[in-house]
Amino acid sequence: MEKQNSLCQIPGTMNRRSFLRLSGMLGLGLASTGIIPVAAEAVKFNRKMYKVSRTRLAMGTFVSMTLVHNSKDRAEEAMGLAFEEIDRLTRSMSRFDDSTAVAQLNKEGFLKDVPPEVADVVARSMDYYRQSHGAFDMTVKPVVDLFNNSFKNGKGTRPGETELEKALELVGSDKIELKGRTVRFRKPGMGITLDGIAKGYIVDRASGVLAGHGIKNHLINAGGDIRTVGVRKDRKPWTVAIQDPSKKKKYPDIIHMTDGAVATSGNYEVYFDREKMFHHIVDPKTGLSPELSTSVSVLANTAMDADALSTSVFVMDPAAGTLFINSLPECECLVLAREGKRFKSQGWKSAAI
Repeated sequence: MEKQNSLCQIPGTMNRRSFLRLSGMLGLGLASTGIIPVAAEAVKFNRKMYKVSRTRLAMGTFVSMTLVHNSKDRAEEAMGLAFEEIDRLTRSMSRFDDSTAVAQLNKEGFLKDVPPEVADVVARSMDYYRQSHGAFDMTVKPVVDLFNNSFKNGKGTRPGETELEKALELVGSDKIELKGRTVRFRKPGMGITLDGIAKGYIVDRASGVLAGHGIKNHLINAGGDIRTVGVRKDRKPWTVAIQDPSKKKKYPDIIHMTDGAVATSGNYEVYFDREKMFHHIVDPKTGLSPELSTSVSVLANTAMDADALSTSVFVMDPAAGTLFINSLPECECLVLAREGKRFKSQGWKSAAI
């Protein structure tokens, strides 16, 4: 499921537009898993505590980490290990690298001994598919590929109805068989994309590495998938601003977080066509881009939950999506619909988790 999340931390790190300029200069695509290191910053703000920050290019976006700890060396060591975990998992789940399990599965339609992490994400994706009644679907790859090819290099026209119908016949996570670490597609030509969930999963795993090394206060921002633990240097909650779809820095909301995650799905980042009618989020039932919302932010306990659920709600009618989130424990949402209308779940507050 093609998706770019868009939240900005306050104070903001490099935004997506800056990333696109940089990736163009470096010859990198959005799917690049290469990493460009940016020098770490370590600031001692009192006699006992350091704030250690670093931003690197990973998972096709900028990943920023901010750690608060009493040992600069220990924080830097833990951060290095967390970035190594990001690298390892990204290599495992990329569909653009022919050597990965996901790419091999898409090519062969069957794969044994899938890496445990990939099997876990596939299983969770199937859970979200059932939970969302099909709104979240990792098998939309044939439709995404069809639109990519039709509008390649900004040229071409939308696919014909016959082409789209054929692609849609290959969509549906109920057509996947998962037994342990063996995955099989029931129809030739099917394919999966974990873009709507893998980034959140990887952020959670990186956060787990930090916590496992005693870093009780940290924030990870992976292109808008944000996971927070503990507090910032002044012992106050982390502050996060929801991205403005109009890019005018009129933030729809500002939230304060301790332990939790937030992710946003929007229709304002990546388009297939010049007219901006077809964007990177696909309705699995129609194969077209949902038109009723411009932005959906979801708060959850994990970045993976926030990632997958924000995509799910974006595909739904805004009112129905908000009711869906209300039915889930410990989840909240803010939906920005067309023509400026807002929908909030029952527990959404500016001072969230």
